[in-house]
Amino acid sequence: MINQTLIQYFHWYYNDELKLWKKVSAEAKTLKDIGITGAWLPPAYKCTEGSNSVGYDCYDLYDLGEFDQKNSVPTRYGNKEEYLQAIKDLHDQDIMVVADVVFNHKAGADELEKVPVKRVNPDNRSEFTSDQFEIEAWTKFTFPGRKGKYSAFIWDKSCFSGIDWAEDLQESAIFSIQNEYGDGWEDVPSDEMGNYDYLMFNDIEFRNKAVREELKRWGEWYYETCGMGGFRLDAVKHISPRYLKEWLDHMKSKFDKDFFIVAENWILDDVQKLRDYVDLTEGRMQLFDSMLHHNFYQAGKQGSDYDMSTIFNDTLVESHPQLSVTFVDNHDSQPLQSLEAYIDFWFRPLAYALILLREQGIPCVFYPDLYGAKYIDKDTDGNDADVELIGVPQLDVMLRTRRDAAHGIQREYFDHPNCIGFTREGTAEQKNSGVAVVLSNGEEGSKHMEMGPAQAGKVFVDALGYRTEEITVAEDGWAEFFCQAGSVSIWVLKLN
Repeated sequence: MINQTLIQYFHWYYNDELKLWKKVSAEAKTLKDIGITGAWLPPAYKCTEGSNSVGYDCYDLYDLGEFDQKNSVPTRYGNKEEYLQAIKDLHDQDIMVVADVVFNHKAGADELEKVPVKRVNPDNRSEFTSDQFEIEAWTKFTFPGRKGKYSAFIWDKSCFSGIDWAEDLQESAIFSIQNEYGDGWEDVPSDEMGNYDYLMFNDIEFRNKAVREELKRWGEWYYETCGMGGFRLDAVKHISPRYLKEWLDHMKSKFDKDFFIVAENWILDDVQKLRDYVDLTEGRMQLFDSMLHHNFYQAGKQGSDYDMSTIFNDTLVESHPQLSVTFVDNHDSQPLQSLEAYIDFWFRPLAYALILLREQGIPCVFYPDLYGAKYIDKDTDGNDADVELIGVPQLDVMLRTRRDAAHGIQREYFDHPNCIGFTREGTAEQKNSGVAVVLSNGEEGSKHMEMGPAQAGKVFVDALGYRTEEITVAEDGWAEFFCQAGSVSIWVLKLN
C-alpha cells in the first residue's frame, strides 16, 4: 500500500533562477526518492500579465507558452515544450501530475464591446444599485496570436455574467451583465456578500451552452496534449457546481478514466460549508481542508494556550477522511498574500507530522517548506517587505517516514491539552514499518502508547534526532515515548 503524498510545486513569488518547468524536470527523481506521488503544478496557460503572471488571471487556455500573446511567448514558468517535458519527467518517476484549472474568470480581452449592465452593491451582490444602462467593456477575446489554432471559439459579452471595469466611464465597479441567460447571478455555493458568483475580471457565464461545450472541448484537448492524472479546481465556491459536475462527468466518460480531482473551497468559519459542498458535488472531488489549516494557524499563534487535543475538531478530515487533502500552507496563505495566515515556524514541524504520518487525508506539501523562498512585495502599508521562508527542518525525513513506516492500525492519544500522540503499528507487508509520534506545544512531554504485539521487544529511535534515548517496546506491545518542549519526535525502528 503506497501512501499518496502531493506537493504544491510552486508558490506565489516563485523566482528561482531556473524556470519552474525546468526545475520540475531537474527535481523529478529527488521528489520520487523522498516519497512524493503527485505534483500540483501552477496554471500553465497564457495570462494577461504574460511572462510575469502567476497564472490566475488567465487569458488563453489553449496557449501553454506557444504563441506570441500578451508580450510573451513563454509563460512565467517556461514554454510549452518545457511544460510537456516536465510532465514526462514526472511520469517517468511514477509521479502523478495535477494540473490547475481556472474556470471562474478570464482576463485581458482583446476588443471592446457595448454591454448592457446594472451596477451592483459590492457588499451585497444580490442588490442592484442602478437601472440597466450600457457601457463599453473589454469582453471580446479573439486570441489574434493563436489565429484559431486548436479552437476557433470567440468569447464575447454573451459568455460572461459580470465585469469590474467600464472603459468608457473609466470606472471600477461590479457590473452585472444583462443577457438572455438571466438578469442576476448564477446559483453558487457561497452566499457571502449576498451571492459570491462574481470574484474578479470577466466572470464566466455557465448558463451559456456554447461556453459549457467549449470548456469541455478544451478539457479534451488539454488531456490529450498533456496526459495529466488529475486537476485542481480553482475558486469553486464562485462557480456553478452543476457545471463542474457536468465537466468532470464528461471527462471521466470521454476518457474512461478516474481523474484525481481536488477543489479549492476556501472556508475558515464553518466546516459544515465544506461538508455541504461534498454533498452538493456527490463526492466527485477531494477538497482542501482549509479548516484544518485554520486550526494549525491558531495553534501556532496561541502556543501552550491552545488545546492540542482539539486540533482535528471541526475539520473536513475529521468527518470525510477519504475526501480531504490536508495542507499546512499554500500560495494564498503565504506572507503578503490576500489570505495571509502563515503558520508560525515553530509549529510547522508539528503540523507536518500531523498530516504526513496519520492515516486520514492525503497530505499536500508546500514548495517553500521543502526548498525555502525569498521575495519582496508590498505590505499592507504599501512599503517594500523582505520575506524569507526557511524550509521545514527534516521535512524530507518526515516524507520518507510516511512512505516507509506510516502503515498499519492507528491508535490515538489525544488526551492532554499540551501533549498528544499517536502510533501506527506497521504491517508485515511493509518491512520495518511502524511509527510513534509525540507532540508538545508546552513542556517536554511523554506518552504511554501501544505499538501492537508484533513490535514487542523491538527498539525505536527518534528519526529527527531530537531525543537520543533508545526505547524498547514491552512484551505487551506498549512503551513510553518522549518529545522535547514545543517540538515533535517521530519514533521509528532502529535498523542495524
